[in-house]
Amino acid sequence: MRLLMLGGTEFVGRAVVDDALGRGWQVTVFNRGRHTEPPGVAALRGDRTAPDGLAELGQGEWDVVVDTWSGAPAAVRDAARLLAGRAGHYVYVSSRSVHPIPVAAGTAEDGPLVEGSPDDGDVEYARAKRGGELAAEAVFGDRALLARAGLILGPRENVGRLPWWLNRIARGGPVLAPGPRDLGLQYVDARDLAAWVLDAAERGLGGAYNVVSAPGHSTIGELLEACVRATGSDAELRWTAPETILSAGVRPWMELPVWLPPGELYDTMHQGDVSRALAAGLRCRPVTETVADTWAWLRSLDGPAPLRGGLPPVGLDPERERVVLGRGA
Repeated sequence: MRLLMLGGTEFVGRAVVDDALGRGWQVTVFNRGRHTEPPGVAALRGDRTAPDGLAELGQGEWDVVVDTWSGAPAAVRDAARLLAGRAGHYVYVSSRSVHPIPVAAGTAEDGPLVEGSPDDGDVEYARAKRGGELAAEAVFGDRALLARAGLILGPRENVGRLPWWLNRIARGGPVLAPGPRDLGLQYVDARDLAAWVLDAAERGLGGAYNVVSAPGHSTIGELLEACVRATGSDAELRWTAPETILSAGVRPWMELPVWLPPGELYDTMHQGDVSRALAAGLRCRPVTETVADTWAWLRSLDGPAPLRGGLPPVGLDPERERVVLGRGA
């Protein structure tokens, strides 16, 4: 199989490239050249936002194209049009954010969708992802696979959510642990997302799939306890009620990454219907493996984990953490 990866050097794209190389596929990556590609790939250079930025894609044929673009949908449109007739399958890694928030628990792929257009320029994230979906489908039809991910964790994460928890817990001492401890999580390891995407493309699947774990695949307790074990720290997880955390003005998701208190936003992120992807072969590894491998990757770096450009940092300030822990005492 011949894969064209649009991007391919950072988080999800790199997981796709690594998985494809492990299968013995021929891999071509197309990107701006700002990061080092893994060995064994052919590299093409270009900037999708620049005039003639797709010039190096003017020749060549591929069985599968994987596109993780999150910017202007017009960039997906232009790439898809250029590759029409020279690519067998177009995989667009989208997001469950294409559903208007809040999303009711149990919402499947056929739930309400935000407005979007393949001709959009720079628009907000949800509309951008929906426009990218429409762009891929307009050109490739039922040969377009829309992989709607949710929370993505694992090695090379460039958002900083699990890396923040690991680094915080590695420092040890009392740790603000947001309850309830048995609160279920729904996420996908980037490597499991990559494996499913390539399997599905090879089988010729098309249409939209919610590609995250089943609700409750892990819990916030299991995630943070796995962080303690992986780091070997003396951290003491102090489980704190959501009401105490919220009354202190702590922002879920941003200051306490991954965590959302029970309610509409929790249902939106952690209660989606993924039965279609599970029936189509999605398999999700244990949280202990995701955590341990992410910690091993962090320890292999010379400095802090890289963040994707333009993203705000996540995590709770140590002084604010001490204040909240005092309130919960």
